[in-house]
Amino acid sequence: MKRYPPVSVGTVFRDPVHWLAFGFGSGLLRPAPGTWGTLAAVPLYLLLVQLPFWAYLVVVVASVAVGVWLCGESARRLHVHDHPGIVWDEFAGFWITMLAAPAGWVWIGIGFVLFRLFDAAKPWPIRWLDRRVPGGLGIMIDDVLAGIFALAGLQLVAWGWARYAGV
Repeated sequence: MKRYPPVSVGTVFRDPVHWLAFGFGSGLLRPAPGTWGTLAAVPLYLLLVQLPFWAYLVVVVASVAVGVWLCGESARRLHVHDHPGIVWDEFAGFWITMLAAPAGWVWIGIGFVLFRLFDAAKPWPIRWLDRRVPGGLGIMIDDVLAGIFALAGLQLVAWGWARYAGV
């Protein structure tokens, strides 16, 4: 397993770039900082889902665009490509997963699990791109694609449930 240099709480909380890239500090939590980062994205999702769909979509697209710069800049300052504590990409990926999700905690839970599975498993082409795309885009691309895969999975489960329940 690859070893990464530790990042201090002070470093993250003193620098707005690291603070955001580390998901408001959630990326400092161990084990599995990506899971903690995704969990930290849930309360923000609960706020975002109150927006009209078009505004939610604008926020998601902006979070991806800003995330490319933000994650790349944090990695550059740390001198480590894709430090596991950088979890802004998990925020964006989870929010992608939850696009047009049915309302309710069950669907949030299913979306969470699907996103974490796709992010961890990295099926083709996610792993291929993750290994070949440098910089902030490289940090973001695997989670964006995992979010898209999880979005498709969540919508498929919702469709199947609606058909089964006769809705």
